[in-house]
Amino acid sequence: MTQHKTSPSLAGRLWRHLRSTHAAARRAFPSATLKAIQASIGEGERRHRAQVRVIVEAALSLGALTRGESARQRAHELFSRYRIWDTEENCGVLVYINLGDRKVEIVADRGINARITREQWQEVCRLMTDGYPQGKFEESSLLGLARLNALLAEAMPLREDGSGGNELSDKPVML
Repeated sequence: MTQHKTSPSLAGRLWRHLRSTHAAARRAFPSATLKAIQASIGEGERRHRAQVRVIVEAALSLGALTRGESARQRAHELFSRYRIWDTEENCGVLVYINLGDRKVEIVADRGINARITREQWQEVCRLMTDGYPQGKFEESSLLGLARLNALLAEAMPLREDGSGGNELSDKPVML
């Protein structure tokens, strides 16, 4: 699901992506923030069977931008590339943060997507993106992940024997 905002002009979008460098992404998501996100994912996966992966990307390539590729399309591409769909219960969830577009996209596999409403996914995206303009990347990301983990714990709780397995790495990916 996505946080929808007014569609920017191509020139404005190009400018934002050109300004959104890897160095800027590292300032927004330093090592300590990535470790906090990893810990949040791990804590959540001790309460549910879903498999969460976070990918942060500074900007889309110039080619992707000129083709008009959306953050949503990129999220689907990464969902496939990182094999987030490849879980035993089809319960992979990608949280894709695109700093150039200022968007958070959530792509969930069929085993979990049917259990959570579009509005609930959008709520998680809003919680994350609301603090980004003020530079609150860690605080907002952790708030969104806490809500995501709560939704996943309701939709796909651990089995009574506590099993659920950790099939995907909890470590966020920086592109």
